[in-house]
Amino acid sequence: MPLSEHEQRLLDQIERALYADDPKFASAVRSANLRSHYRRRILRSALGFAVGLLLLLYGVAAPMVPVGVAGFLVMLASVLLGVRSYTRLSGQRDGAGAPAPKAGRRGRPVIRERLEERWRRRWEERGGR
Repeated sequence: MPLSEHEQRLLDQIERALYADDPKFASAVRSANLRSHYRRRILRSALGFAVGLLLLLYGVAAPMVPVGVAGFLVMLASVLLGVRSYTRLSGQRDGAGAPAPKAGRRGRPVIRERLEERWRRRWEERGGR
């Protein structure tokens, strides 16, 4: 569902204010490549998994249960981060297509969901994927 004219004007006004207040940040956000960001996150999660595995093995070899548990938790967090980054990198979602926006009290999509959908479409139109 597209934004109303009033919401679009407000969003454009916020965007212009951001560019005026901090142009360096705005240009960094605008030029950020999401694919390389998610690739870096996947590499970091693989490194975190290796560190967690080493902690787990050390905790088992030297009978130090807290170190082993900490290693397992680091491994678990790394796997979750890696899987989430991979699904976002590949563009796959849990369903066949994009998820339907959540409905608010009156059956209309929540504003945040509509803004996210609009942002995603604008990003794709600019060649962000």
